[in-house]
Amino acid sequence: MSWKSIIWNGLLVAALCLAAFLLYRIFQQYSLDEIVQSVRSIPFSTFCTALLFTAASYLCLSCFDLLAIRSLGKSLRYRNILLASFVSLSLGHNIGFAGLSSGAFRYRYYSRWGLTAEDVAKIILFCGVTVGLGLITLGGLAMIINPSDARRLLRIDSASVRAFGSLALVVPIVYAGLAFFVRGTLRLWRWSFQLPPFSIAVAQVGIGTINFMFVSACLHQMLSAFGDVAFFRSVTAYVLANSAILATHVPGGLGVLEAAVSYAVPKEASIGALIAFRCAYFFIPLALGTTLLVISEVIFRRRSRRADEEADERAEAQSV
Repeated sequence: MSWKSIIWNGLLVAALCLAAFLLYRIFQQYSLDEIVQSVRSIPFSTFCTALLFTAASYLCLSCFDLLAIRSLGKSLRYRNILLASFVSLSLGHNIGFAGLSSGAFRYRYYSRWGLTAEDVAKIILFCGVTVGLGLITLGGLAMIINPSDARRLLRIDSASVRAFGSLALVVPIVYAGLAFFVRGTLRLWRWSFQLPPFSIAVAQVGIGTINFMFVSACLHQMLSAFGDVAFFRSVTAYVLANSAILATHVPGGLGVLEAAVSYAVPKEASIGALIAFRCAYFFIPLALGTTLLVISEVIFRRRSRRADEEADERAEAQSV
C-alpha cells in the first residue's frame, strides 16, 4: 500500500471517528422513546412536502449535468442525464467525497453514451463550481436578509455580517462577468480555466442557488414542525451545515449535519426533525438510487449481450 493510500485511509478513519463522536454527543441528550416520539410528531403532510422539495432539489442537480454537457458542446437525452445524475448523487451524498464517488458512477453511465473520461472530469468540475456558486450566493443572501443569526454565530455586528454577505455576492457577479468578457479560456499565471458561455454561467448561479433553497426548504419543513422557524434561519443553518460537510467530507455529513444545525437553531433542531430530514434527503434517495442502479445495470448487460449476439450472427452470415 502506498503512502498516499495510507494517508487517505487515515483521513477517512479520522473523519468517521469525528462523525461517531458528534453523533454520540447529540444522541446522549435523548432517550430512544424521546427520539421515536419526536419523529412521530412530524405531520405526514409536512414530511410529504419535504419530499417534494427533495425531488425538486435532485431535478436541479440534474440540470447541473445538463448545463455541463451543453457547455462541452455535447448532446444527450435529458432522461439519460437525469438517471446518471440521480443515481450518482443519491449514492455520492451518502458515501462521502461526493465529487469522486459520484464521478465514478457518472463515468459508468456517460462512457456508455459516448463521453470520454476527460468529458466526465470536466462535468464533475463544472458541477463542483456550480455547487460553490450556489452555496456562496445563498449564503450571501442569508447574511444580508437575516443578519441576526449569522451575527450570533460569527460573534460580529450586523453591519459586518451584511458586508460579508455583499462580498459573497460579488463572487457570482465576477464569475458571470468573466464569462461575458473573456469568452473562452481564462489564464492566471500557470493555470488556465475554460469559462462557459455567459448564458450558461448565469444559469449556473441561478440553478445552484435554487437547488440549495429547495434543500433548505426541506430542512425548514422538519424544523417548523417543532417551532416557528423563519425560512432564512433554516437557510443559515443549512449553509453552515453544508459548508462543514464539504470541509470534512464525512460520508453523508453524518454527525456534522446534526451538530451544525443544532448549533445554528438549538431550540427547534429536535433530533426527530434532523432524523426526518436525513431520511427525506439522504436515505430515501439512496434506496431509490440503489434500486435504479441495479435495474439499469441489468438492462445494460442484457443490451450488451444482445448486441454481441447480433454481431456474432452478422459475422457468421458474412463468413458464409
